[in-house]
Amino acid sequence: MKSNHKLALAACLLLGAAGCRQDMHNTPVGQPLRASMFFKDASSARPLVEGTVARGTLQDDQAFYTGKNGPADADALPFALTAEVLDRGENRFNIYCTPCHGLSGQGDGMIVRRGYRAPPSFHTDRMQQMAIGHFYDVMTNGFGAMPDYRAQISPRDRWAIAAYVRALQLSQHASAAELSAEERAKLSQPGAATEHKQ
Repeated sequence: MKSNHKLALAACLLLGAAGCRQDMHNTPVGQPLRASMFFKDASSARPLVEGTVARGTLQDDQAFYTGKNGPADADALPFALTAEVLDRGENRFNIYCTPCHGLSGQGDGMIVRRGYRAPPSFHTDRMQQMAIGHFYDVMTNGFGAMPDYRAQISPRDRWAIAAYVRALQLSQHASAAELSAEERAKLSQPGAATEHKQ
């Protein structure tokens, strides 16, 4: 009888202990934007520990992430210039930049035609002299009436756009002497100018 009693008591203790078990799937959690009595500040959201950086967001390459080498604008792309980079830059330019800057970078985009303040043409002497990092910096931080595009355009795409802006500048100021004989022949054909504009 005593052994049955001990067995029943052990079973009750075991059931009681199982009821107190708390695994990770069954932990008390704070509800977003609700008060918590657990912390002194009564906030369920905890501040980041000072000096921490989220995984994948360390920006230790100053030239790549700021467009600057020290206080000066970077004067070169931080990666190799390829046809794919220029294609990507053209694609992003057409999406984000043409509403103000226009397809050729003259500052005559559709919203400018409807009364928005015109940006400077990329083809002025002043803009031609700007380092490529200047264009990256303006896309990142904004300038004058232009807002920043830091949230909309990734750093690599901002560099691709800056490279495409430089290509636009070169296309508007290239002389025929710089072209190959085959390219010069295409220019002298009837309709070449209209094909180029399309």
